[in-house]
Amino acid sequence: MSRTADNHRERLGFRDGDKGTHSSRTLMLTELEQVLAATPPEASVADFRRVVVENNVLGKRTATTREHTVRKLKALYGLDPTIPVYRVMRRIWTDDAEGRPLLALLCAVARDPLLRASVDVVLDAPLGSEVTLAKLAETVRPSFSASTRDAIVSHLVSTWVMAGFLMGTTRKIRTSAHATPGTAAYALALGFMEGGRGSLLLSTSWSRLLDRSPDEVLALVQQAARYGWIEYRQAGDIMDIRVDGLFTETERAWCDGQPG
Repeated sequence: MSRTADNHRERLGFRDGDKGTHSSRTLMLTELEQVLAATPPEASVADFRRVVVENNVLGKRTATTREHTVRKLKALYGLDPTIPVYRVMRRIWTDDAEGRPLLALLCAVARDPLLRASVDVVLDAPLGSEVTLAKLAETVRPSFSASTRDAIVSHLVSTWVMAGFLMGTTRKIRTSAHATPGTAAYALALGFMEGGRGSLLLSTSWSRLLDRSPDEVLALVQQAARYGWIEYRQAGDIMDIRVDGLFTETERAWCDGQPG
């Protein structure tokens, strides 16, 4: 990947590298729901810090814990309307309460390499089969200490349970996540940010995270178009899918690999 491409990914909100929030945290879904409920869509990082640290919307005992929590939420989700990966998710979040666990997961996968590395292990597991800790541990780099590897695996398991892909107390069993039109629109947007266009958006790694058959994904996309999140047209065998309206002109240039 070129340095220019790296810059565009960073501007759009993707995070790459060897480290990730799941070394010390899970999906933090409850915390995310609470802070988004307490802030408007245009809230800045400073606004989030105020509601978490000063107003203590999360009910944390100490200022140090509050500061640490808001830093982890920012690392995992961005919490900045100038970051497209976060802003598009937030735009859909308000109107798609049912899809919030999967919306959060999609955003977290874009921003946490540790979580991203575990995707195939979970999605490749047949429904009803067990996803073992050992299998998830194989996705973690051996350079981490044993205690850190164990912590990462524990956090990964919790996240996949929160997102609806695993269930069970002792044995973690693969189940089907709950996809919605909003999560479909967001998955297409993430694919668009990585260069997907038109009907190819239906077969990206992001659309795969919807955990649905191709026909079911297409049906969700059609519903998303009716809600106005995206555009969908089909004439015979020609399918036209557009998500441009979710982005500014500058952001679309970044998605196209241009300076903007």
